[in-house]
Amino acid sequence: MGTRLCNIVVDSADVTALSGFWSALLALPAVPADSGEVDLTVTPELDVVFVPVSEPKAVKNRVHLDLASASPQDQAAIVARARELGARPVDIGQGEMPWVVLADPEGNEFCVLEPREEYAATGPVAAVVLDAADPRGLAAFWAEATGMPVVRAHEEFASLRPTSGPYLELVKVPDAKTVKNRVHLDVAPHADGRTEDEMRRLEALGARRVDLGQGDVPWVVLADIEGNEFCVLTPR
Repeated sequence: MGTRLCNIVVDSADVTALSGFWSALLALPAVPADSGEVDLTVTPELDVVFVPVSEPKAVKNRVHLDLASASPQDQAAIVARARELGARPVDIGQGEMPWVVLADPEGNEFCVLEPREEYAATGPVAAVVLDAADPRGLAAFWAEATGMPVVRAHEEFASLRPTSGPYLELVKVPDAKTVKNRVHLDVAPHADGRTEDEMRRLEALGARRVDLGQGDVPWVVLADIEGNEFCVLTPR
């Protein structure tokens, strides 16, 4: 029983251009799918998936990526490469910090971190970061949704550690959620599980069903305990 994190899904006005930016930045091949989406494989179990949408980005994303670096020189090189590819610096009130905040060509915020020992083996993506009103509570929910253990839990910050690939981290923010998230997560039951059973398990933990106009699809769209949309896919 249980579900695991399998996709980071990014709404895109121009799927080809945006996936091309991230493919070049992360040095990962972009693989088009028949559905019109484009996939980048971060680990054997985790993809970044770019899907076409018509709605423009309106507010700061509540889900973003942190990129890992191996040294100060590597951090500077990643920032320089990102800017050459079309990223721009953004000020989201971070102040003087050792990491660099950028936005991709469609305005999606991301951070290039200074070297940190805990991210030395994650690959190019150090963490998937969710804004949270209550990091501890949201971390407990996502531990159940992903199977990742909570390794740090404080009032301002919580962290879930995977067996490989990026961490899942929750950071306290004062801003309330106002629109559908432009970046969301997909989880999937293991091969011997059932989507309906796992959906009901997550509902019992506080998730709720939401209708985003998805129609008749084989996955289920839920919102977590703070309203962040995510999908429960078919077993795999």
